[in-house]
Amino acid sequence: MLRTAWGLLVVIGLLLGFAAPASAYEPVNIVHTEKVTAGPYTVTVGFSTWPLKAMQSLDFTFAPDDGIAGKGGRVIMSLGKERQGEPLARHPRKREVWGLDVRSLPEPGDWTVRFDIDGPKGTGTGELRSLKVMEQPGPPIGLSWAISTIPLFGLIALIVIAWRRTRRPV
Repeated sequence: MLRTAWGLLVVIGLLLGFAAPASAYEPVNIVHTEKVTAGPYTVTVGFSTWPLKAMQSLDFTFAPDDGIAGKGGRVIMSLGKERQGEPLARHPRKREVWGLDVRSLPEPGDWTVRFDIDGPKGTGTGELRSLKVMEQPGPPIGLSWAISTIPLFGLIALIVIAWRRTRRPV
């Protein structure tokens, strides 16, 4: 009996040990790229979904042709009005490039992605203009929320009915 228990524990440990790292991160699949010149640097901008749609989560990657070592910078994504930029940081699941993980663009329209890069060759600024973002897929958000709350209201009704039926008369 003890040998069986130990054998079972070893098998479970091996399964968890080998399965955990493999399922930890889903790979970033880049399906479309655009080249942008930012001063002395050429940056390849990658998208995990194409065509882009508003409110749809995707990954952005920014890969300078000569790598990200010794470089830094900011990225600003805007739709007409200027927005706050954010530092270019390593993508959490594709560590050899800069990136934004699981982001969505809130509105459809012609977006601009602007880069400010500092590196050994100096400072450069580049823009990817007229990045078309289409309408949000699926029904409008209000309708989606309304439909998704139907089970909640059903659960509340079920609890009220059960409570009223099981109450003791006074």
